[in-house]
Amino acid sequence: MPPIILVLIFLALLFGFLNGMHDSRNVVSTMISSRAYSPRVALGVTALAEFAGPFIFGVAVAQTIGRGIVDTSAVNPQVLIVALASAIIWNLVTWFMKVPSSSSHALIGGILGAASMRASAQAIQVDGVLKILISLFASPIIGFVFGFIILRLILTLSWNATPRINEFFKKAQLITALVLGLSHGSNDSQKTMGIITLALVTGGYLKAFVVPIWVVTICAFALALGTTVGGWRLIHTTGGRFYKIRPVDGFTTQLTSAVVIIVASLTGGPVSATQVINSAIMGVGTAERASKVRWGIAQEIVTAWILTIPAAAFLSAGLYFLMTRLGL
Repeated sequence: MPPIILVLIFLALLFGFLNGMHDSRNVVSTMISSRAYSPRVALGVTALAEFAGPFIFGVAVAQTIGRGIVDTSAVNPQVLIVALASAIIWNLVTWFMKVPSSSSHALIGGILGAASMRASAQAIQVDGVLKILISLFASPIIGFVFGFIILRLILTLSWNATPRINEFFKKAQLITALVLGLSHGSNDSQKTMGIITLALVTGGYLKAFVVPIWVVTICAFALALGTTVGGWRLIHTTGGRFYKIRPVDGFTTQLTSAVVIIVASLTGGPVSATQVINSAIMGVGTAERASKVRWGIAQEIVTAWILTIPAAAFLSAGLYFLMTRLGL
């Protein structure tokens, strides 16, 4: 492979690794905040599950990312490199600012910005982008509603239980965290797979858009490695800063998020685990008492979500313009 393809694969894996640091700790935040398990156990279980996720649930999301955003004729290695670079920059900025933004939004914004700069806005596949946007923005709403309903149902069923039920919710989080890790790994690592496979197709190394097993393996490993390293800076933001997380809150949040993300993965809908988990946390808190949720913090995070796609798109367009001016 030429150096430009190798650089692209490296950036894709770096994006996947940072995604593991930037997003995956949301999977373990409630487990740690509720003191169900130690950070080391939580991160280890999640990393193993995330590696296994795409092998179990398939690669439907990779197909959506690779073929549903822009016309493949508008894509070349430079476009994909710029898209990945802009998403990585946005992730690093928000990470150091301790803002749990969405890596998925950043990547999609990066692709839209670079491809539009190369081949105009006509390269955008409107139907595909609308499908992706609906998936991205509907999933947190569904997460909020499901979190609210499931906690109310659990509280109703366990209203006469003794305090020992808290031990059940603590131990059960190991299972829900495992399922949530599988779902997150199946959805988020596929975004990197879609980019690498698209590069291989446009470069003539693949005749059809079929994700090779070696691409699945390295992308899953990059995400799991990022999770293992851990995003300690945002664990506190996602968990305890909304409200004091109890074992039942952690259990319900993980169960809700896992269901939403698994359904999205099976139907090929890319979602933001950060959005789904955060909204589920808020839905769970609201189910007990709306005043329990610190809505000021939630508003800051929602603002970052809304800004991510346009900000990454403008950054990507600017980087592509600069690259062409420099003759790269």
